[in-house]
Amino acid sequence: MSFNRRSRNITQGVARAPNRSMYYAMGYRRSDFDNPMIGIANGHSTVTPCNSGLQALADVAIEAIRAAGANPQVFGTPTISDGMAMGTEGMKYSLVSREVISDCVETSVQGQWMDGVLVIGGCDKNMPGGMMGMLRANVPSIYVYGGTIKAGHWKGQDLNIVSVFEAVGEYSRGCMCEEDFRGIEENAIPGTGSCGGMYTANTMSSSFEALGMSLLGSSTMANPDPEKLHSTAESARVLIEAVKRDLKPRDIVTRESIENAVALIMAVGGSTNAVLHYLAIAHAAEVEWTIHDFERVRKRVPVLCDLKPSGHYLATDLHRAGGIPQVLKILLDAGLLHGNCMTITGRTLAEELANVPSAPRADQPVIFPIDKALYRQGHLAILEGNLSPEGCVAKITGLKNPVMTGPARVFDDEQSALQAILDGKIVAGDIMVLRYLGPRGGPGMPEMLAPTSAIIGAGLGESVGLITDGRFSGGTWGMVVGHVAPEAAAGGPIALVHEGDSITIDAHKLLLQLNVDDAELARRRAAWKQPAARYRRGVLAKFYQLANSASRGAVLDDF
Repeated sequence: MSFNRRSRNITQGVARAPNRSMYYAMGYRRSDFDNPMIGIANGHSTVTPCNSGLQALADVAIEAIRAAGANPQVFGTPTISDGMAMGTEGMKYSLVSREVISDCVETSVQGQWMDGVLVIGGCDKNMPGGMMGMLRANVPSIYVYGGTIKAGHWKGQDLNIVSVFEAVGEYSRGCMCEEDFRGIEENAIPGTGSCGGMYTANTMSSSFEALGMSLLGSSTMANPDPEKLHSTAESARVLIEAVKRDLKPRDIVTRESIENAVALIMAVGGSTNAVLHYLAIAHAAEVEWTIHDFERVRKRVPVLCDLKPSGHYLATDLHRAGGIPQVLKILLDAGLLHGNCMTITGRTLAEELANVPSAPRADQPVIFPIDKALYRQGHLAILEGNLSPEGCVAKITGLKNPVMTGPARVFDDEQSALQAILDGKIVAGDIMVLRYLGPRGGPGMPEMLAPTSAIIGAGLGESVGLITDGRFSGGTWGMVVGHVAPEAAAGGPIALVHEGDSITIDAHKLLLQLNVDDAELARRRAAWKQPAARYRRGVLAKFYQLANSASRGAVLDDF
């Protein structure tokens, strides 16, 4: 087999004998040094069901790499479970973990001079973190998603993680008995795999198929199913071929392939977090891509899939209906994809989709043809206005009327906002403002699934707005606007909002407006003082010091 940089390095004569000795200690033989060293970034952990089923995939990858004549080198990456950390201090570490994971991949691949890397991940930040690390290292790479979870069940009702958060709102308002509340809590998550709707993990993994960095059909498989093991082995074999051809991530991840990924995200109704993460992925790839490019794609790509959180079905349903390849083929035939983009297989996206039917099957309710799209345009709208001059993100599907004007109910932390909802102090027509929760303000830009789910559970999803400089879970839906930039901690206009101010959210006009005159805002700005940093040591302090605006991906190396 041909080999690349690592193999050459450790066989360069007598000077490399100490390097080789370290490998002999692990059972290597002299002949192994002629073969590629392939990293396996293993996200397995028993922290969360999203990642607790990954070791079996890593084991399969190890065997497939060995069978292909290469040397597997396993190293670990951490994870933070958004679903488990939600509403707690731990949620501040979620976005931070994206950077830690990318650093782990880059550091291990470059420090050990690996010839290629297969990244295995499950929970939300595993995907963008792994992809950013792959792009930084820029050796032949492939992403293996750990797989989605299957639906839970209680009294004939299909359940998922968001069912639990919404049940909190219903139970708190006396609309659900304790038996059903406990039944939902105990049965919503039946086994291993990542949260089952088109939430952040499934959004990002699905988009990696369109990006060209994962095998087609792999992102909607359930973690416990045997096909996930077979797909992982095939991914390892494909990676070895990419190493032979020296096909690198930056040969694949281009402006056009990112546009393909974003088009897919719009078509499946994906998570708002995809905006933040693709800004960061583009930055790692050194590809020009701005927040306004999402709006450009949104205007021309319809929503084709009826998926939770705003729809009815889960990723496993999408898989049975034809999966991401079927959605991509519909988009390709409609002229909405760049079919000439290269994929990790060495074939173009159009070549990969050649045998996929042009129309979705008539016997499934999940994927719709172009002429029967659920929405004519995409669902992730980029709003601007005097309240968010750098832009912000609104998910506008599932709403009868994405326009409202109402009084501001201002909160400087998530917990007091959640309590106000649970205590019945938020009423129809209110617009909640949750601030000092951005990349620096949190720090870590925590997700607001607890408040938004409580709003839904209280029956206020269509009548109460919520804006924040923090993030939303992929499971969020409703009249919500996140990633408001500049953030409050940086002196953005959201820091100047007073209780009772009139705010307008208008997704039709792409407007987020604070209805206060400029002179008054100037007076408020002159009186505003930046809060002191909440942390002075550790990763949260480093994130506070280094994170840039959400409108640029909240990355740490935008120097």
